[in-house]
Amino acid sequence: MAQSGYTLTPLTTGVRPDAATDFRFTVTGPDGRPVTDYQVEHEKRLHLIVVSRDLRHFQHLHPALTPDGMWSVKLTLPGAGAYRVFADFAPAGGSAMTLGADLLVAGDYEPKALPAATRTVDVDGYSVGLGGDLTPGRSSRLTLRVTKNGEPVTDLEPYLGAYGHLVALRAGDLAYLHVHPDGAPGDGRTKPGPEIVFHAEVPSDGDYRLFLDFKHEGQVRTAGFTLRSTRTAAQTPTSLEPGTAAPEPSGHGDHGH
Repeated sequence: MAQSGYTLTPLTTGVRPDAATDFRFTVTGPDGRPVTDYQVEHEKRLHLIVVSRDLRHFQHLHPALTPDGMWSVKLTLPGAGAYRVFADFAPAGGSAMTLGADLLVAGDYEPKALPAATRTVDVDGYSVGLGGDLTPGRSSRLTLRVTKNGEPVTDLEPYLGAYGHLVALRAGDLAYLHVHPDGAPGDGRTKPGPEIVFHAEVPSDGDYRLFLDFKHEGQVRTAGFTLRSTRTAAQTPTSLEPGTAAPEPSGHGDHGH
């Protein structure tokens, strides 16, 4: 909830399932006051990610900011249970960061298992295929291919300055990684589909949920995948001689991007 003197403080505590709620929060700075000045990152001053703890529900929202530093957005959650909200932003003159907080919705709740791993997901008449693997500690190339009715989609529309956005969350503790694709619309080399290429670096072995946002025919859609990250044989730790130290991690993506 806090990093480098910045703290995420939810102001809305009561959320009912399946009911639109005006979710409000602030980000306070090192001086203890709500932050009112933010950098624009991917066309927005703040990206709010909301996920259920079982990683079956995902929302990518963009709240409105009042002059006194309060953020608000209409939020509808599909059922009772535990959720996590992530505020992804960069304060003016500062570095990008991600702050998180738990959100509990009262009611009967039955935990569900993580969705099974799959390489193809169907959403609203589209089929999205996932190519590539996650290798912890290394930059991994992931390719998402979008088709509709069996035909490649070659006219994806820009969404927040890109043809796609990818969020990765580690099952268990919901460690967060927001990845943006290679290239950008209008750069003269990036095609508007059917493939969107990302490079992601995850910190450890384990199961991850990947959520791809893409826009076509004026509507944003989200495809969710479960993917396991596994070390290669060359990465398997070996015993060290006395007096030697293990190599330091690269530190890439320390601020969550």
